[in-house]
Amino acid sequence: MANHKSALKRVRQSEKRKLYNRYYAKTMRHALRDFRAIDNKEEAQEKLPKMISTIDRLAKRSIIHKNKAANLKSKCMKKVAAMA
Repeated sequence: MANHKSALKRVRQSEKRKLYNRYYAKTMRHALRDFRAIDNKEEAQEKLPKMISTIDRLAKRSIIHKNKAANLKSKCMKKVAAMA
């Protein structure tokens, strides 16, 4: 266990951040799952900007890696483009 005051504060801060990051990453995964389940092209095109915005926000805050964000966005756009 930490002995210094600053180290104890660090432990508290990192625990808070861990919960915050876990919540937002999980929320993004659920949104992605729902997006992938869409079969209608018009609906997918309508929800694509919101999905991309969510992914970008998490990458900006370092909750997910920027390359992972780029890969996810690419897959989403490919899915929408491939719909008939």
